[in-house]
Amino acid sequence: MLFGRTPVLPTPEQALKGRPEPTFTVPDRHTVLGNPLLGPYPEHLETADFALGCFWGAERKFWQTPGVWTTLVGYQGGYTPNPTYEEACSGLTGHTEAVRVVFDPSQVTYESLLKLFWESHNPTQGFRQGNDVGTQYRSAVYTHSPAQAAAAASSRDAYQKVLTGSGYGSITTEILPAEGRPFYPAEAYHQQYLDKNPAGYCGIGGTGVSCPIGVARAEG
Repeated sequence: MLFGRTPVLPTPEQALKGRPEPTFTVPDRHTVLGNPLLGPYPEHLETADFALGCFWGAERKFWQTPGVWTTLVGYQGGYTPNPTYEEACSGLTGHTEAVRVVFDPSQVTYESLLKLFWESHNPTQGFRQGNDVGTQYRSAVYTHSPAQAAAAASSRDAYQKVLTGSGYGSITTEILPAEGRPFYPAEAYHQQYLDKNPAGYCGIGGTGVSCPIGVARAEG
């Protein structure tokens, strides 16, 4: 993964073994929104999981969105249970840096969150985002219902058309069910990092190409 080599995802057999329980605790509440970070969440809320590069800047994009109830960062899409940040960065867990977004669908639609997701990064870069290189920076959407899956795929296809027209390559974003791909919260210092460190690093940057919205309706 280092020294100019192309990042490669590990197989389940190659992945670090991890542990049955996390080695750290997660804060109780969001430092900006004031709501609990961990579930169970109120029944009227929905959950969405996105990966779009370094999760510090990605999380801020979502907590700034009206209708978002809470956000937290973590590791998802890999094999190692309860990984640490250092393990995820090693490229040996298979996880990507993800943001869990808990939102009120009566105030913000899943399609609006997808639009923010697509426009906040370059989804054509594979195992990198800008200067951040590694399998942990790959683009992903992990869906929590068939409706979310349909909306994510439809928005991807619509965005691909406008990206192609603007000279970009193929979208590399993985769209997969969240079921079977647990979200492991990251260490406390990563949660709302840019609220605690306003001048901190943020590697998030989009293509400047607008994503069509309303291309699919997420119901149920």
